[in-house]
Amino acid sequence: MASIASTDTTSTGTRTGGTGRNVWTVVLCWITVMLEGYDLVVLGAIIPTLLKTHHLGMTAADATTVATMSLVGVAIGAVVVGPLADRFGRRLLLIGSVVEFSVFTLLVPLAGSVTMFAALRLVAGIGLGACMPASLTMMAEHMPTARRARASTLTMTGYHTGAVITSLLALQVTDNWKVLFYVLGIAGLVIAAVQWFRLPESEAFVRAKEAPASQRVPFSELLKPAYLRAGIGIWVASFMGLLLVYGLNTWLPKLMNEAGYPVPTAVTQLLILNVGGVAGLILGGYVADRRGIKLTTLGWFAVSVAMLACLSIRMHSDLLLDVVVFLTGVFVFSAQVLVYAYVTNYYPAAVRGTALGSASGIGRIGSIVGPTITGALVAAGIGHPWGFYFFAAVAVAGFLAVLTLPARPADPSAEVTEPAV
Repeated sequence: MASIASTDTTSTGTRTGGTGRNVWTVVLCWITVMLEGYDLVVLGAIIPTLLKTHHLGMTAADATTVATMSLVGVAIGAVVVGPLADRFGRRLLLIGSVVEFSVFTLLVPLAGSVTMFAALRLVAGIGLGACMPASLTMMAEHMPTARRARASTLTMTGYHTGAVITSLLALQVTDNWKVLFYVLGIAGLVIAAVQWFRLPESEAFVRAKEAPASQRVPFSELLKPAYLRAGIGIWVASFMGLLLVYGLNTWLPKLMNEAGYPVPTAVTQLLILNVGGVAGLILGGYVADRRGIKLTTLGWFAVSVAMLACLSIRMHSDLLLDVVVFLTGVFVFSAQVLVYAYVTNYYPAAVRGTALGSASGIGRIGSIVGPTITGALVAAGIGHPWGFYFFAAVAVAGFLAVLTLPARPADPSAEVTEPAV
């Protein structure tokens, strides 16, 4: 295992595959994450139309079920892809995942019942959920260790780009919502074809597979003392991080409206939040690579606590509100991605895909729990300020989880890129 980890790093960032191979990896992984961002927002963009037109007799409860099934599928895919990627390769699993969710996405508009609609979204979600951890793993393994945090955060900017594209297209197609699924499905198949010809396999994975079987790390190794401490901390932090991301993206406009802000202002804050998210991803990766991933993640969760607590206070200055919401996006969204960056830095190549998949999969449970709990607070009439109190408490839990993480990579022979904390 030592030899696997030691060959997985480079001080210069030069790979034998050449600069061109690295460029294709960066571009194609980024576009894949962009497609996921597009898909995970598309349902929210069309639900009002589906309910207004009573498509398939869909009710609000049906729409909630469909949305939940989509997220369940994503969680399943995120957990399943890790062991498969460590067994069969990152490249094959990523291409297969893109093809799977693209095909079933194209079938969604053809569903003849709400049950079939939900089932197709569930199956498409499985492929979709596999894409992000596979993309993050490939990106990390094509970068020198000293740039792994930036590899994760820059890749995730594709998610927000996809969300913006969906929003803009939804405004153009209005009631013709089926176009959104056809565009995504066709684009996914085109990208998969390009990946087949241009996406190289991870060299770290190839080296890990060439190592003697006794040096390979099975999935059960994650539950052994050598990895268990880190695993628990990562799972809790990922759960809390995605709870915040999805909870805020789902309910921020409503919480703002309950605080007394007019609807246009409340909706605008969601855009500001996501703009802050993109800025935070770029800044967070840069700082983490220079100051250490664990230390930076702790700081990001700590500032998130403060910003979320501030949002519980009614502000009479629009400028002050914009600044606080922007900073909330900067720190909350990238705190979650920095947890992924920690995973790619901590685990050796032989088990990295499995570890990242488990972190993403458990985190997806938080993406379901967050909107549900916040929705219950809104339904009880206490969304503001208790929704923000709840979010601040979640950020505290994320901070404490990161605090328990080891400061150095699991294998002592691996290159250390951050100071002990």
